[in-house]
Amino acid sequence: MAQTFESLSVWQVIVAGLLFFGGIYLLFGAVTWLLTRYVLPALGIGAVLDPRPLRPGQLRHEFMQSGVSILIFGVGMVFPWGLVKLGWARLDSDAGAVQILLEILFLLVWNDVHFWINHRLLHTRWLRRFHLPHHRSVVTTPFSTYSFHPIEALMLGNVILLPMVLHEFSFWSLFAVPLFSLFFNCVGHANYDFFPRVSYAHWFAASRRHHLHHACYHGNYGFQFTFMDRLFRTRLKADAAAAQLDAGARRVGVAVRASS
Repeated sequence: MAQTFESLSVWQVIVAGLLFFGGIYLLFGAVTWLLTRYVLPALGIGAVLDPRPLRPGQLRHEFMQSGVSILIFGVGMVFPWGLVKLGWARLDSDAGAVQILLEILFLLVWNDVHFWINHRLLHTRWLRRFHLPHHRSVVTTPFSTYSFHPIEALMLGNVILLPMVLHEFSFWSLFAVPLFSLFFNCVGHANYDFFPRVSYAHWFAASRRHHLHHACYHGNYGFQFTFMDRLFRTRLKADAAAAQLDAGARRVGVAVRASS
């Protein structure tokens, strides 16, 4: 597969990138939406985290912004391809299963470090205007995952470039990055607690932690794990958004009673 990737033309790389990122965004988002809106509630598994309604036009806004991000990610495939073509990076076509697994585990950790650094920068006064469009989704959906300003998409989308020039990765290890990244992103933005019984610190509670980030704006800058927020003391308390959620629940209750 490494040789096939290297042999593509620049336009083939762009088209493949657009189809890939657009396809996984729609697939993962739709599956997560169906699970959290219909399947899991019907089975009595998990619970909604934020009861407040979506703001008017939110889904349309998320799809429009995500379309721009998909364009940036798709065209951006030229950069890893270019590193290989220029000889600045190499793909290991002989990597075995154990090596690929270890590389994926490393990239999982690196993805969290890279995300925390860029996310924290996006919350500084110099860059926050580029992050505010994402935070228009206070109550998140699986389609919030790619709903970025173009600058934010560029910052988050370069995650594999530095590792590529430092190590000869398998194509499949690098291919896994957008897959596990989008999967965890869908979980984090699903507004659904999939594992209510695990502790707030557990990595299965990532949806709880990221929902608090959107509810409170500051804190919980990590991706799937908690080690960066623990290290830099940016971790929110489990009840950080209690006041907002209680007020939201009361408004929903009033609206329900008024319509009945």
